[in-house]
Order: sequence, then C-alpha cells, then structure tokens
Amino acid sequence: MSANNETVGFVGVGLMGHGMAKNIVEKGYPLTVIAHRRREAVDDLVSRGAAEASSLPELAERSTIIFLCLTSSSEVAAAVERMKSGLKAETVIVDCSTSDPTITVKIAHDLAAQGIKFIDAPLSRTPKEAWAGTLDCMVGADPETFERVKPVIETWAGKIVHIGGVGDGHRMKLVNNFISLGMGALFAEAFVLARKSGIPAEKFDGVIRGGRMDCGFYQTFIAYSLTGDKTAHRFTLANAYKDLRYAENMANDAQMQTLIASAVKNVFAGAISDGGNGPEDYVPFLVDYVAERSGLKS
Repeated sequence: MSANNETVGFVGVGLMGHGMAKNIVEKGYPLTVIAHRRREAVDDLVSRGAAEASSLPELAERSTIIFLCLTSSSEVAAAVERMKSGLKAETVIVDCSTSDPTITVKIAHDLAAQGIKFIDAPLSRTPKEAWAGTLDCMVGADPETFERVKPVIETWAGKIVHIGGVGDGHRMKLVNNFISLGMGALFAEAFVLARKSGIPAEKFDGVIRGGRMDCGFYQTFIAYSLTGDKTAHRFTLANAYKDLRYAENMANDAQMQTLIASAVKNVFAGAISDGGNGPEDYVPFLVDYVAERSGLKS
C-alpha cells in the first residue's frame, strides 16, 4: 500500500497529540479522530478537515494507520482491545506513548495473528514542537513497516531515528526519559542547595545559562522557578514517575542495578506522595517539593 493511499486514525489528542494530528491533516492525509478528554481539540481538528468517529471500532474501520498517544501501557492495551472489532488486516497501529516495552512486544505478538502490525514510535520534546511539526521520534519496527509509516511521521517529526525492532523505540524512550528526568532531579536539588546557601536564583541561572551545563531541558525546566511560568514544561510529575517505574522494570529484566535511576524515581515518588499527582502538576514543580522538604518555602 502506498503512503498516498493511507487513511489515518488518531487516538489521544491531548497536549502532544493535538499538534501531531493537526500536522497530519494539514499535510494532506485523511484523518479520523475521537473525543476523550479534550473536546476542544477534536473541534479544532474537525474545523481543519478531520472526521470524528463515535467509537474506537469506527475509527479503526476508517483507518489504515492508527496513531496512539496515550498516558500508559494500560490505556494503550485497553484502546487496542476496544478497536479490535474494526481492525482490518494490514492495518498498522503506531504507539507514540511512553510505554512498557514488555507490553508493547506482547500486543504486537497478539495482533500479528490478525495480520495487524503494532509498532512503537515514542516522542521527545514538548507540545510546542508537536504543534510546529518538529518533534523527535524513535521508532521500533521492521524495516518495511518503518518505510510505510515514515511519510506520515514526517508530518509531525523533524528528527526520526529507526532504533530497531518492535519495543526498541520504547526502550530507547525510557533511557531518554531517565536522562532528562535525572537532570530534572539534579537541577531541582542544585537550585535548592544554592538558595539554602545564600545564592540568589538569578545568580544561579546566570552561571548555568549559556555555559556547558545549559540545554533546552534546563531552560524550560527552570522557567517556572525563575519567572513563575507554569506552562513552559508541560509534562506531569505523575507521567514522569510512571516512566521511571517502567525504566526500573526494564533494568530488572536486564538484570542490571539501578543505583541512580531508582534514586531519581524516589525523588519523583516523594513529590507524588506530597500531593504532586494532579493533571497540571508539572515536572518543574519538583523544585517546590525539594525546597519544602529542605525547610524552604516554595
């Protein structure tokens, strides 16, 4: 099947998915979406030319490639199960969520019996890049399926790396998130240590920004502490904690110690247990929880 004949379904038009789906429909692919939590996102996409399905089986019937951008492996598995009655042979389901690779491989194995491909293509960067169509994407798929879905992924991604087979995209994503969230825990503790030692926030930032320790993650992460911008880095503490648990599970499967990863996970677990479990409790708020546990008011 040529890319020009593909019809695309999208499940999960949240902070990331809305921008991704916008780029798919605006770059010429027939798109079907379904409402979940964000009715306004569906209305916007329909205004741009997308169709709305009333059920997951209906979305599956209309689609040759289906993108999932959901919160966790449990939501992915539930969505796949619900759409099964509408799936056709040769359909490709692309899981863009940050998922447990063990579950990814199991779903792919189960669907293969129906002639359906299930691959992983998790993301990196923020909703801003999703809207601009410049996300990073790491793909786990066989070469033929990768070449089939690549033109659609190119509508919303600026950097695409074919990591390997099914599950490898999710494995790399967990490693990537361990690095970024580890940096978040490190920056939060360093920022609070500087404050407790009498170094003003602007002086701390003056040293880090533009130096060797600066990076895009630092700039969006620290914006909340410096300016109060709550939306500069919209990734929740709950999702971060989930990803770190998945990374720890992956290391357990590999029979590897996680001296640092487990410590980072516990930093986020502390923030969750202290109340940072809401839908708008973002990763930069970690500074507040570290500060409060260190005797500073946030």
